[in-house]
Amino acid sequence: MTFATVQVRPRSKSNRRWPKKQHSRLKLLVKNDSSRKWLYHEEMAYRSGYQMIAGVDEAGRGPLAGPVVAAAVIFPEGVIIEGIEDSKRLSPQRREKLFEVITREAIDWSIGTTDHTVIDQLNILIATHLAMRKAIHKLNPGPDFILVDGFTIPDCTIKQIGIKDGDRLSQSIAAASILAKVTRDRIMEEYDHKFPGYGFARHKGYPTRDHCQAIAQYGICEIHRKSFSPIRKLAINLQKVGQ
Repeated sequence: MTFATVQVRPRSKSNRRWPKKQHSRLKLLVKNDSSRKWLYHEEMAYRSGYQMIAGVDEAGRGPLAGPVVAAAVIFPEGVIIEGIEDSKRLSPQRREKLFEVITREAIDWSIGTTDHTVIDQLNILIATHLAMRKAIHKLNPGPDFILVDGFTIPDCTIKQIGIKDGDRLSQSIAAASILAKVTRDRIMEEYDHKFPGYGFARHKGYPTRDHCQAIAQYGICEIHRKSFSPIRKLAINLQKVGQ
């Protein structure tokens, strides 16, 4: 069966884009085995003839500084990662532990990044898509089907679906969210040493009160996203104070 690029909204009629008979049978299996709930979309893809299913997600769309990071991961069919969860629901310590498990169990995994300069040149959405495509293209073997958190990826020739809240519904997407989050956190911790005083190791570039106070005290540094409205406004205010 050939798939178009579509948006899938779980538990709605759009799930019928999967073959209806297979969808009904697998839904019953998931109901009777809660440990398989994370594999619903992966198993539907396998049953539709795909063999290399990649989950893709990103971290870092909202911060005022640093890169946006995407991850892609392919697991062997049937592998269940115990304790998998959306990265935002896990402690940093738990994410680090799962990072090791995911990278050990995966057939392959990869990271794609887009830095602050490209974000300012393109905008954050296009930069996110670029990071995702980078991650996908690094996979070896390459995927023949992609599960993406939330939205589909433009200019990607591989068959894909975008799953609303995918990092809470798909093991592959949740794993990608963990890889992306841990990788980006590590990058921001390195920036904390390069740009002391901003607290990047704590807030990871997000617009916290501490971060905004640090900008007011030290000014805007190299990795701040100058195209973001809060940074532009802070820059204008700092210029007025300096006049």
